[in-house]
Formats: sequence, C-alpha cells, structure tokens
Amino acid sequence: MRYAVIIESGETNYSAYVPDLPGCVAVGDTIDETLREIQEAIRFHIDGLREDGIEVPEPTSIAEYVEA
Repeated sequence: MRYAVIIESGETNYSAYVPDLPGCVAVGDTIDETLREIQEAIRFHIDGLREDGIEVPEPTSIAEYVEA
C-alpha cells in the first residue's frame, strides 16, 4: 500500500504524519531521515493494527501541490 505522508518543518527538525493512519508519526533531523523514520513507523503501525485484529485502513488521502 502507498500512503500519503505530510512532512512539516520545525525549528530544529522535521516531523511527518500519515493522514490515513491516525497516530502514525515520526521525526528526524533531515527530510531524508524523517522519510526513513515514517516508513518504519507505517510498518510498525500496520503490524500493531493487525496484531490487535483491527482492519488496516486503505490509503485514501491524496497530496498535490497547487500553484498560487
């Protein structure tokens, strides 16, 4: 499955979250590190849902850039 990930810049690091997986978050010092961390977090989150017998949500969010 392929989930949309939102990355936000903080004062000293980056954070990421997955709109389709509430509670699935990660942080890193760089964008690349944050992407690696959120990928691992997604796998961990999905494994936890499955272990708890909870249905894994299908990806539904779409991220696009729009010129303003």
